[in-house]
Amino acid sequence: MKKLVVSVAVILGIVFMMHGYVIADNPIPKAGEVLPAIKLKMPEKAEYRNYLGLSGRGEFAIPDIKAQVVIIEIFSMY
Repeated sequence: MKKLVVSVAVILGIVFMMHGYVIADNPIPKAGEVLPAIKLKMPEKAEYRNYLGLSGRGEFAIPDIKAQVVIIEIFSMY
């Protein structure tokens, strides 16, 4: 289970870095608020799509990932 969580986090990191991301036009959430809808570009490699349990083309949302746990780490550099 721990490997799955770490692997999903790594794959998401790769997707964010290599394919970019789009965040809905929502204000930045404050502590305890709900994360805004995030749409990601579908990975081009079938291997990555299969690993995440995704199908199709275009974009996908975090809840589309077939996993018990998805960890999202947000970095603020400024």
